[in-house]
Amino acid sequence: MSPRPLTSREQTLIDLYGYCSLGMTPQQFYAKWQVNHEDLAFICSRSISTVRCWFRRGNFYRRPMPIDLRHLALMDFLLEHWEEIPSILKNRLCPPSDSQ
Repeated sequence: MSPRPLTSREQTLIDLYGYCSLGMTPQQFYAKWQVNHEDLAFICSRSISTVRCWFRRGNFYRRPMPIDLRHLALMDFLLEHWEEIPSILKNRLCPPSDSQ
C-alpha cells in the first residue's frame, strides 16, 4: 500500500503543529503538579540525572530540549482535560496496554 498524498487541510495541520510553540518548563510543571524528578524523567523519557540538571544553577545547569518542554505541556494538557476527551480519542491517543 502506498502512502496517502496530503491534502491542503492536512498540510495546514502539519504546519500548525510544526510551528506551534507549545511548551512548559520543568519548573512550571513542578510548581503546578505534585510530581518528583522521577515523574518528570518518565514523562520526558530522560534520565533522572538529566532532570536534576534542569533544576541546578551555574555550570551544572542543563537547559531542557524543546521536545522536553512539549512533552510537559502535552502532559499538563492531558492532566487538565482528560475527562473532556471522548473515549474513542483517548484510546487512539493512549491505547491501553497489557501492562496497565
